[in-house]
Amino acid sequence: MNAKSSEVVKMEWLIIAPIAGLISIASAVYLFFYVNRQESGNQKMQEISGAIREGAIAFLKRLYKTLALIVLVIAIILAVAPPPLGYNTALAFIIGSFCSGLAGFFGMEVALRANVRTTRAAEKGLNKAFPIAFYGGAVMGLSTVGSALLGMSCLYYIYSNIYGDPTIVTNIVIGFSFGASLTALLAKAGGGIYTKTADIGADLVGKVELSIPEDDPRNPAVIADNVGDNVGDVAGMGADLFDTYVASIVAAMVIGATSGVVEIYGEKSAILPLLFAATGIFATVIGMFFVRVKRGGDPGSALNRGTFSTCFIFAIFTYLLVYFLEVDLGIYYATLAGLVSGIIIGITSDYFTSINRGPVKRTAESAKTGAAINILSGFSYGIISIVPPMIGISIVTLLAWYFAGIYGIAISAVGMLSITGMIVSSDAYGPIVDNAKGIAEQANLEKGVIETADKLDAAGNTSKAICKGFAIGSAALTVIALFVAYAEIIGIEKLDLMNPYVMAGVFLGALMPPLFSALTILSVGKNAFKMIEEVRRQFREIPGLLEGKAKPDYARCVDIAAKGALKELVLPGLLAVLVPLMVGFILGKEALGGFLGGSIVTGIVFALFMANSGGAWDNAKKYIEAGAFGGEGSEAHKAAVVGDTVGDPFKDTAGPSLDTLMVVMSLISSLFAPLIALYALPVLLGG
Repeated sequence: MNAKSSEVVKMEWLIIAPIAGLISIASAVYLFFYVNRQESGNQKMQEISGAIREGAIAFLKRLYKTLALIVLVIAIILAVAPPPLGYNTALAFIIGSFCSGLAGFFGMEVALRANVRTTRAAEKGLNKAFPIAFYGGAVMGLSTVGSALLGMSCLYYIYSNIYGDPTIVTNIVIGFSFGASLTALLAKAGGGIYTKTADIGADLVGKVELSIPEDDPRNPAVIADNVGDNVGDVAGMGADLFDTYVASIVAAMVIGATSGVVEIYGEKSAILPLLFAATGIFATVIGMFFVRVKRGGDPGSALNRGTFSTCFIFAIFTYLLVYFLEVDLGIYYATLAGLVSGIIIGITSDYFTSINRGPVKRTAESAKTGAAINILSGFSYGIISIVPPMIGISIVTLLAWYFAGIYGIAISAVGMLSITGMIVSSDAYGPIVDNAKGIAEQANLEKGVIETADKLDAAGNTSKAICKGFAIGSAALTVIALFVAYAEIIGIEKLDLMNPYVMAGVFLGALMPPLFSALTILSVGKNAFKMIEEVRRQFREIPGLLEGKAKPDYARCVDIAAKGALKELVLPGLLAVLVPLMVGFILGKEALGGFLGGSIVTGIVFALFMANSGGAWDNAKKYIEAGAFGGEGSEAHKAAVVGDTVGDPFKDTAGPSLDTLMVVMSLISSLFAPLIALYALPVLLGG
């Protein structure tokens, strides 16, 4: 087969990717209308839901206006930069930013509609409420992977016809990935600061000082807390996994387009990641049919059944694709290694954060002695929880290398992230049922309805923890692949740790994740202080508020959370973009390679530790609230609330943002790598 006919065959297979993207988006639109057709409850329920919606939409509009300005400035810089950057990369960057933001907005829009409809359906039973919540989350999942794959495959197809050279084309697609990642970083950090500002303010005053329930309508911060669930856990987490999903595919495409890989695996290696992602979408759509709950069933089991079914179907579809494309089976084995690793990391997160497991129960029991021991227990279990994922990531890296070399490492990340549609669906289910429970309590519905909502919410807490573990694990493999892609682009064969520039880069990279974490947690603390003072002021100055005879000023609390979040996300975002470029241009390409290596190690450690510690503290509090060790209002409960307050910014702000931070720093390094190779200070000085 000559080169021209080979190219035609490659493009014929590529059409599968945009078709899969369109099917995913069409399925999301169908489920959106399904959810919207359901009953929305009585006037009180609609009023509460309307307040949550108003606050969430207002914040997202503010956030996206800020993001639009940042995107515009960076796009102009990319457009005027020397080749290989330029207006094509700038355009791809804008499209990636837009797709990431659109996926987050669309998912949050349906979540805001699904919450009250889930509450209404809970009046009829668990089996009626569950599908509304899950399909509401599925809109987020399907729109995320659909828009990502459609955008990438269309860009690749268009620029392949213009330039023909896959290296040029994949460099342009890196711009798309960078746009998605930067948007995700700011959306996740901003949403995380917002949600934890409100959550801490509501908990410390409401639960600890006044001993009122979590979603009590008397609490002025309760609506801001409900809003935060949507902007942080739906829009933020959706953008987060959108970015990692795109970055894993782009990294594999970059490596697949290199001459060494093409010589071994053929010209299809550059588009194979897109095709694997397409099979993941087909598997996800089919896997959703397995997510069912019968009367009196377990929502958690239903979500797990959907995930495992999707994995099994994906494994079959991928094998068929490899068979018909006549691709080396080593690539298939590397893909399976990544998929299995994702499952193991998810199971590990479940073990260390589930309310029914030993670590959470022991953390809850330690609260009987006060907040200090409770915090130490959760902290320690969080550190221990790092061990299985780190070993798993190491094994997968070695296996993938054995089966398919550096390309295998990249494709293993694609394998793990190909089921992102199902993972995001299960994750977005969590804040929907959390809001549904809050609406049920604020609307003073019957005890049976609240118990049904509680059962839905318990499964949601576990699914959110699993998703965070999955997101961090997949980001780990992705940034390893991006690290290899950077080395390929800039021409580094190996890094010498005896080189002082490399070691300086390692130390500078290692400090970035803890510094970023500290800045975001301090931001939460600063804003939470304002929120606590405002909640105390309202209880002090509004007559009859504590007795339920007056209505709190919810809007004031929403405004404090929104303004503070937008103000505080700027510095962490600037550091993520500027520091890698400063290291590269001042210290050189080897130093930047060391920088990326250092940031990967500490980034994975901090992200896993904080996500799992926070999850353990949260569910330890919930375990006590379910009646253990004195139940709500007891001294153990108050201590556990303090522990949960520490864990809130760990698991919902700093921890989940670190995987995006690592991706952003890796992508901007790869994007500017050709310029760093030419214009770095050591090069200009002749060093």
